[in-house]
Amino acid sequence: MADTATPARVPIVEYLVLDDGDPHLVANECTNCGARFFDRRNACASCFGTEFTSVRIAEEGELRTFTIVAFAAPGVEVPFVSGVIDCAGTSVRGNLRNVEPDADHVRTGMRVRLTTYSLGADDRGTEAIGFAFEPAT
Repeated sequence: MADTATPARVPIVEYLVLDDGDPHLVANECTNCGARFFDRRNACASCFGTEFTSVRIAEEGELRTFTIVAFAAPGVEVPFVSGVIDCAGTSVRGNLRNVEPDADHVRTGMRVRLTTYSLGADDRGTEAIGFAFEPAT
């Protein structure tokens, strides 16, 4: 009998959640001061607190700053847009997709939303999933 299981999808970073409804990001929030971090912390960089809770990050936000990347490692398609997005008070670094990478199409203050995309699959069919942001319509 053929295996009919759906191939696995693996997020490229641990703070990208794929398995409970809509894809979203999660951060570690300091229970003392509310600072948020995407990496694991032993202590808060703002207040030195040591207790954290996991919080869901808004899927939509505002592009605060960006750069158009013209040179990258071999195999990376350029140009592309890399930016910092304010997601309801949490700063998220990410690339923009589905938009022309030029100053006529990208501007600070534009509304964007989280999107996911395939980075490829291994020989077993396990697909790596990345995240980016795209213009919100």
